[in-house]
Amino acid sequence: MNNSPRQMKLGAFIYPTGHHVAAWRHPDSQADGGVNFKHYIELAQTAERGLFDMMFLADVLSGVTRQGEPVTTAARDSHFGHFEPLTLLSALAAVTEHLGLVATMTTTYNEPYHVARKFASLDLISGGRSGWNLVTSANTDEALNFSSPAHALHADRYERAREFAHVVQGLWDSWDEDAFTRDKASGLFFDPTKMRTLNHSGKHFSVRGPLNVPRSLQGAPVLVQAGSSDDGKDLAAETAEVVFTAQQKLETAQAFYADVKERAARYGRAPDDIKIMPGVLLIVGRTEEEARAKYQSYQELIHPDVGLMQLSRSAGGDLSGYDLDGPMPLTVDVQGPKSRFALISKLATDEGLTIRQLYMRLAGTRGHWLLVGSPAQIADEFEEWFVKRGADGFNILPALVPTGLNDIVNLLIPELQRRGLFRRAYEGRTLRENLGLRKPSNGWRFAAGTQTQRTA
Repeated sequence: MNNSPRQMKLGAFIYPTGHHVAAWRHPDSQADGGVNFKHYIELAQTAERGLFDMMFLADVLSGVTRQGEPVTTAARDSHFGHFEPLTLLSALAAVTEHLGLVATMTTTYNEPYHVARKFASLDLISGGRSGWNLVTSANTDEALNFSSPAHALHADRYERAREFAHVVQGLWDSWDEDAFTRDKASGLFFDPTKMRTLNHSGKHFSVRGPLNVPRSLQGAPVLVQAGSSDDGKDLAAETAEVVFTAQQKLETAQAFYADVKERAARYGRAPDDIKIMPGVLLIVGRTEEEARAKYQSYQELIHPDVGLMQLSRSAGGDLSGYDLDGPMPLTVDVQGPKSRFALISKLATDEGLTIRQLYMRLAGTRGHWLLVGSPAQIADEFEEWFVKRGADGFNILPALVPTGLNDIVNLLIPELQRRGLFRRAYEGRTLRENLGLRKPSNGWRFAAGTQTQRTA
């Protein structure tokens, strides 16, 4: 049993130029960051120098514009034209030693065998440092790239995702760690008694298995989930080991934290089996004044078309026909991220914000918590949320990279370490070891009564 003091976990959620919507226009940004591998090497090695648990990359499977958006507006958005994340993380595995490598891959427009194989491969390449951020596609335009006439409804996407996760986890259990003997003398390459054939047959998938990738050092890639709707929380409680969430206030964060941990108990899981890490956009300065000056310099670069476009996407509906200086409508037809729309609507209602004021507020955060201040001020907020069980750690969104990430590593991390809230050295070599997550035992999912049948 681990009796060491509880310490927070930190992820570095990296966008090519930074999370603020206008970051790419800033003089300190790497404007071609999305396709600049040396830039990503610098970011990954900076995050590792800061002892971050993981580097996290999002993904989207659609092109420049979405239905109804003019190309002239989308052309001002920098969040296009970037590497495919699994390819990028596989390359970054060679230039890092401890940093976890986590990427998004949707269950809506992929097959379980593909996902299981890719992340299992990354896990072997990195020596046990991979993680899969399981999402359902909230972007309706993705359907148009996968021969699908219409985007699946919210409930249907989550039903598919639940079965998808079971199949992937079952495939990751295809082999015992010592199954591949590679015995030249006997001619036996693997021990057939240490192989498990999945033989899954369900509503959405029929997958025989086994996976054609051996088991990794950490047993299986870490499963991450980012949904905060009721369906999302239930899926996380059943399957996830790390949960990314968007929370604005401690009280709502505490409620979410308690809810997910309680749901997990219903699935026979211990509270420490899941690490809950709210997203937070950080702007750190040596003083509060310096940090606020940085934030203002980013805000001044927001183009109105981009601000409205980002708000429409976050809200999951078209807001272009509404008065920018009028109230946020609360009747938008949402088939996108329902939890994010609810959060944005509540913020607009509670503070009486117009659409223009709301998109200026959310330009860099897309609904996540925003902290601007000195290292001590930000550490105070982190400590309160951590101690009062609103979080097990944080998924940090640097507003601008590389300079913003450097500020976090050089200014904030030492303050957290001084307070005993964050590590001074990595605990292990695998992502599971550093997160304090249990290593799954061989074949446990087969014995746990999932929708699969075990045959050797």
